[in-house]
Amino acid sequence: MKKSVEIIGFPIISISAGEEIGKVKSIVINPEKGSVDFLTVEHEDWQVSVKAIPFQKIIGIGEYAITVESSHSILDLNEIPIANQLINKKVSITGARVMTRVGELVGEITEYYVNETNGQVISVDVSTAEQNNFEVSSEYIITYGENLIILNEEFPTGDVETREVEKAPAQVESKKTLHFSTTANQERVDELDRKQDELLEGKQATKNIVNSHGETVVTKGAVLTKSEIDQLKQYGPSVMVELSMNVK
Repeated sequence: MKKSVEIIGFPIISISAGEEIGKVKSIVINPEKGSVDFLTVEHEDWQVSVKAIPFQKIIGIGEYAITVESSHSILDLNEIPIANQLINKKVSITGARVMTRVGELVGEITEYYVNETNGQVISVDVSTAEQNNFEVSSEYIITYGENLIILNEEFPTGDVETREVEKAPAQVESKKTLHFSTTANQERVDELDRKQDELLEGKQATKNIVNSHGETVVTKGAVLTKSEIDQLKQYGPSVMVELSMNVK
């Protein structure tokens, strides 16, 4: 598996020509499949057109480069409309806020891991307001949005420090998988609620937020206080999701 940061900027090597034919500019996520479907490519000779490699055309992602059969593996976006559609969705996993299905704000994604064989997202690293990092398997991701990832609230967590599982299989047992009783679940919900408050408090709304009746409950430019956040929770998860996606 590869970190996203280990893919972006990588040189792309043509096996048939034995030369570099570009560098990876960005990763294009398919939110329906939870996978990397394309890599956009930059090259100093391409001034206007945007080009991309379908992930299935990649032969290998090594330690120093990505290999493809030839330059014909790189296509103009005009030739692959689906890539254009995915790019326009603007799904970026790194930096996205993480929220549970029941509307609790967990933290932000700092990194994600990709299966270099099929492009599937394997897991994500999440950072909380207290800078505590933990890993969540992609099987618990319900939705990949433009700036928001929705998780099943029953997700277990593992320490980021134990990430090198492939290099050290024995470390698998050291992963922290949490199992909660009813009391522990409530404590966890309370903790997530507190973290949500910390992530929103002091932030400024970048647009008007309305409730289900179309009434403005937060005006653009308002700086959120703890008491205002508590009041906004009465409007339900949809308002909190909208708010979390539109603050800075």
